[in-house]
Amino acid sequence: MMWQLVRRRQLGAKFRRQHPIEPYVLDFYCHRLRLAVEVDGAGHMQPTKRAKDHQRSAALQAQGIKVIRFTNVEVLQETDAVAEALWLACEKRRETREGT
Repeated sequence: MMWQLVRRRQLGAKFRRQHPIEPYVLDFYCHRLRLAVEVDGAGHMQPTKRAKDHQRSAALQAQGIKVIRFTNVEVLQETDAVAEALWLACEKRRETREGT
């Protein structure tokens, strides 16, 4: 479902699926905007997994990559809200990237 939202430059940006940024593989990534989209299943709600996700996001942010996360439930049940949040994140990154 998420791929349907980000494919074919629908958000004005090219996203790749399963894109490697060592030592990670990002669910979706736009190189131009340096924006990663992660879709988390139920297992990511466990405290130890949440801590690892936080560390992962911090490591990516240290490389200048913005990470936005959604749950599987949000993607499937709140698709319009997810699409809007992604659009806004892309716009904000465009402004930030062009302003530098």
